[in-house]
Amino acid sequence: MASSPTFVEAPGLNFDWLNLDTEQGMRIQAGRRGLTLEDVNQMTYGVEGKPEAGIAVFGPRGAKADIRSPRHARQYKSKADVWSESAMLLYEEAQQRQWASARDIPWETLKPLPDDIEWAMCTLCTFLTQVEFIAGDLPGRFMEQVHPDFFESQLFLGTQIMDEGRHLDVFRKRALSNGGGMVDAGFGAINLLSVDDFTEMTALLHLVGEGFVQTLFRMGELISQNDAEKKIFRLSAQDESRHLAFGVTHLKYVMDTEPWRKEELHHYLDIQEGALGESQQASLTTNPTTGEALAILAGGGVEHMDEGFMKLMIMRKRQINEYMHRLEVIGLGDRRERMAPGMREFLDPVK
Repeated sequence: MASSPTFVEAPGLNFDWLNLDTEQGMRIQAGRRGLTLEDVNQMTYGVEGKPEAGIAVFGPRGAKADIRSPRHARQYKSKADVWSESAMLLYEEAQQRQWASARDIPWETLKPLPDDIEWAMCTLCTFLTQVEFIAGDLPGRFMEQVHPDFFESQLFLGTQIMDEGRHLDVFRKRALSNGGGMVDAGFGAINLLSVDDFTEMTALLHLVGEGFVQTLFRMGELISQNDAEKKIFRLSAQDESRHLAFGVTHLKYVMDTEPWRKEELHHYLDIQEGALGESQQASLTTNPTTGEALAILAGGGVEHMDEGFMKLMIMRKRQINEYMHRLEVIGLGDRRERMAPGMREFLDPVK
């Protein structure tokens, strides 16, 4: 005969955690892209209808906040302060399109180049190594300030840091692998390091900085001397497109939900355009030395720099008009009237 069960008392254990008051029952089939953040963004676990964050603690969205949890005083409370409608999609894309400079670049296609071409490429790569370091460092300062209720933006910034680290890595490798080396880097975009606000960071880094660098990356096909360089610029441009899209959709969300902040955004851009408008006029970058290097690469050598500078002016025009288009998408079309003169002169007439 079986013996009666023995009940053991467990002091301090009451299994209250089994009395669930969070929402249950979500069942999702993975789709063609797998199981994405957007798929599980449903019921009380979704972000819709949350214009303000909950208690400033570390609890995940949808979980019950523990009353003993320490508060996080530096987290943004307003969704508009950090949100981007494209954050989920861009995060998933970034996860799927990672690449490695060690194995995904055909380094074997590097061949000895004329000294002027090699040093011009090394000058450009030194500049890009520097600015990509800043572009990765700055988002890291704001990750902890994103409330868990809006964690998708935080996840995206994590992928941007990974992307920028890879860009730093790949441009440094190119500068050091074909007989050249690192050169004078110039000042770089050091003004970005004084940014204090998430939206200010996005306006200056993503909208302006990433947008202008994207033009350089797209120009890579023109200035490249081999398949290794072509792929470096192509893959970097692919990454940069995500960063740019995040910035545009964040600023558009700000304008759509908090239109009274329009002058705040204009003020950020007044400062940044003032710093960049004249210095970039003939170089596409913040460093005149890099502009000369670009002219050598675009022209095909020192003896063809004049032709190279003419091509840079075409790219500068494209750079500014693409910037203007992004401003119109955001809701800042009136920026045309107050844009820095050194930039406004490149704008196409209003159609």
